[in-house]
Amino acid sequence: MATSLSPSATKPTEPPAPAAPVRRMSTSRKREARYFYLFISPWIVGFLAFMLGPMIASVYYSLTDWDTFTPPTFVGIDNYVRLFTEDPIFWKALGNTFYYAAISVPLGLVLGLWLAHLLNKQVRARKLFRTLIYLPTLVPLVATAMIFQMVLAPDGPLNGLLGWFGIDGPAWLLDPDWVKPALILLSAWGAGGATVLLLATMKGIPNEFYEAAEIDGAGSARQFWSITFPQVTPIIFFNLIMGLIGAFQIFSQVYILTSGGPNNASQMVVPLLFNEAFSYYRMGYASAISWVLFVIILLFTLVAFRTSRRWVFYETEMR
Repeated sequence: MATSLSPSATKPTEPPAPAAPVRRMSTSRKREARYFYLFISPWIVGFLAFMLGPMIASVYYSLTDWDTFTPPTFVGIDNYVRLFTEDPIFWKALGNTFYYAAISVPLGLVLGLWLAHLLNKQVRARKLFRTLIYLPTLVPLVATAMIFQMVLAPDGPLNGLLGWFGIDGPAWLLDPDWVKPALILLSAWGAGGATVLLLATMKGIPNEFYEAAEIDGAGSARQFWSITFPQVTPIIFFNLIMGLIGAFQIFSQVYILTSGGPNNASQMVVPLLFNEAFSYYRMGYASAISWVLFVIILLFTLVAFRTSRRWVFYETEMR
């Protein structure tokens, strides 16, 4: 009796697919990998010991009451509750920091862009002007603050210059209404770093762009906004991020010139953190302030990155 076989039964079995060959690193690649980990190990050790470790510890200390002399006492979120509900000086310092950042950062960007645009022109002694504009950034911040302390004195050179025009200059560092503008004026003194970066970018813009614009009848203002500005937006964005971080972390200028006075009119978050930690020995409370400041800087940085898609232009990016 004949039996019928199914097609699958008569179909010859296919040999199994060969296993993918295991790629082994060559001796030279292994040696390069060892050298890589060897050279990067100091940074890894430094990061773990001096960055990640203290950050994790500060999270714990922000939940404790610790004076650095006795063992820390766990208090939960009491430091944060006190920070937001019971400490008017913190809100004063936070408002002063926002005020300083909101004016000094845009001022530094505009001033750096304007100076770079001027120095990009073919003028006499432009190399000398570039050196003079960048020179203030090489002066230590402490020395700059001491110089400005003399310049901004009630009988200092700045008020003397204003007196020539019949203007009675204020007591910059002693007047609560003028102490923050004085700090902003000091921040504008260091615009040379941003200027050099913007100028280097402007030098890399092809001249063909401007020649084509001139043929189309575009004036200098039109060329700046249609060619120069889009090409330098990555550097403007970099200066914006670094400026925001630096503005929210302002410390030396306040510590040297005003110590937060008069009447906390120039008190900023980082000097307040320093006083709480090393003057009043409230290390747990200072750790809470530091993490609030970290979250604020992180939020502003994220907002800057999200909005950068609308105005930052990259040459290799297709839109």
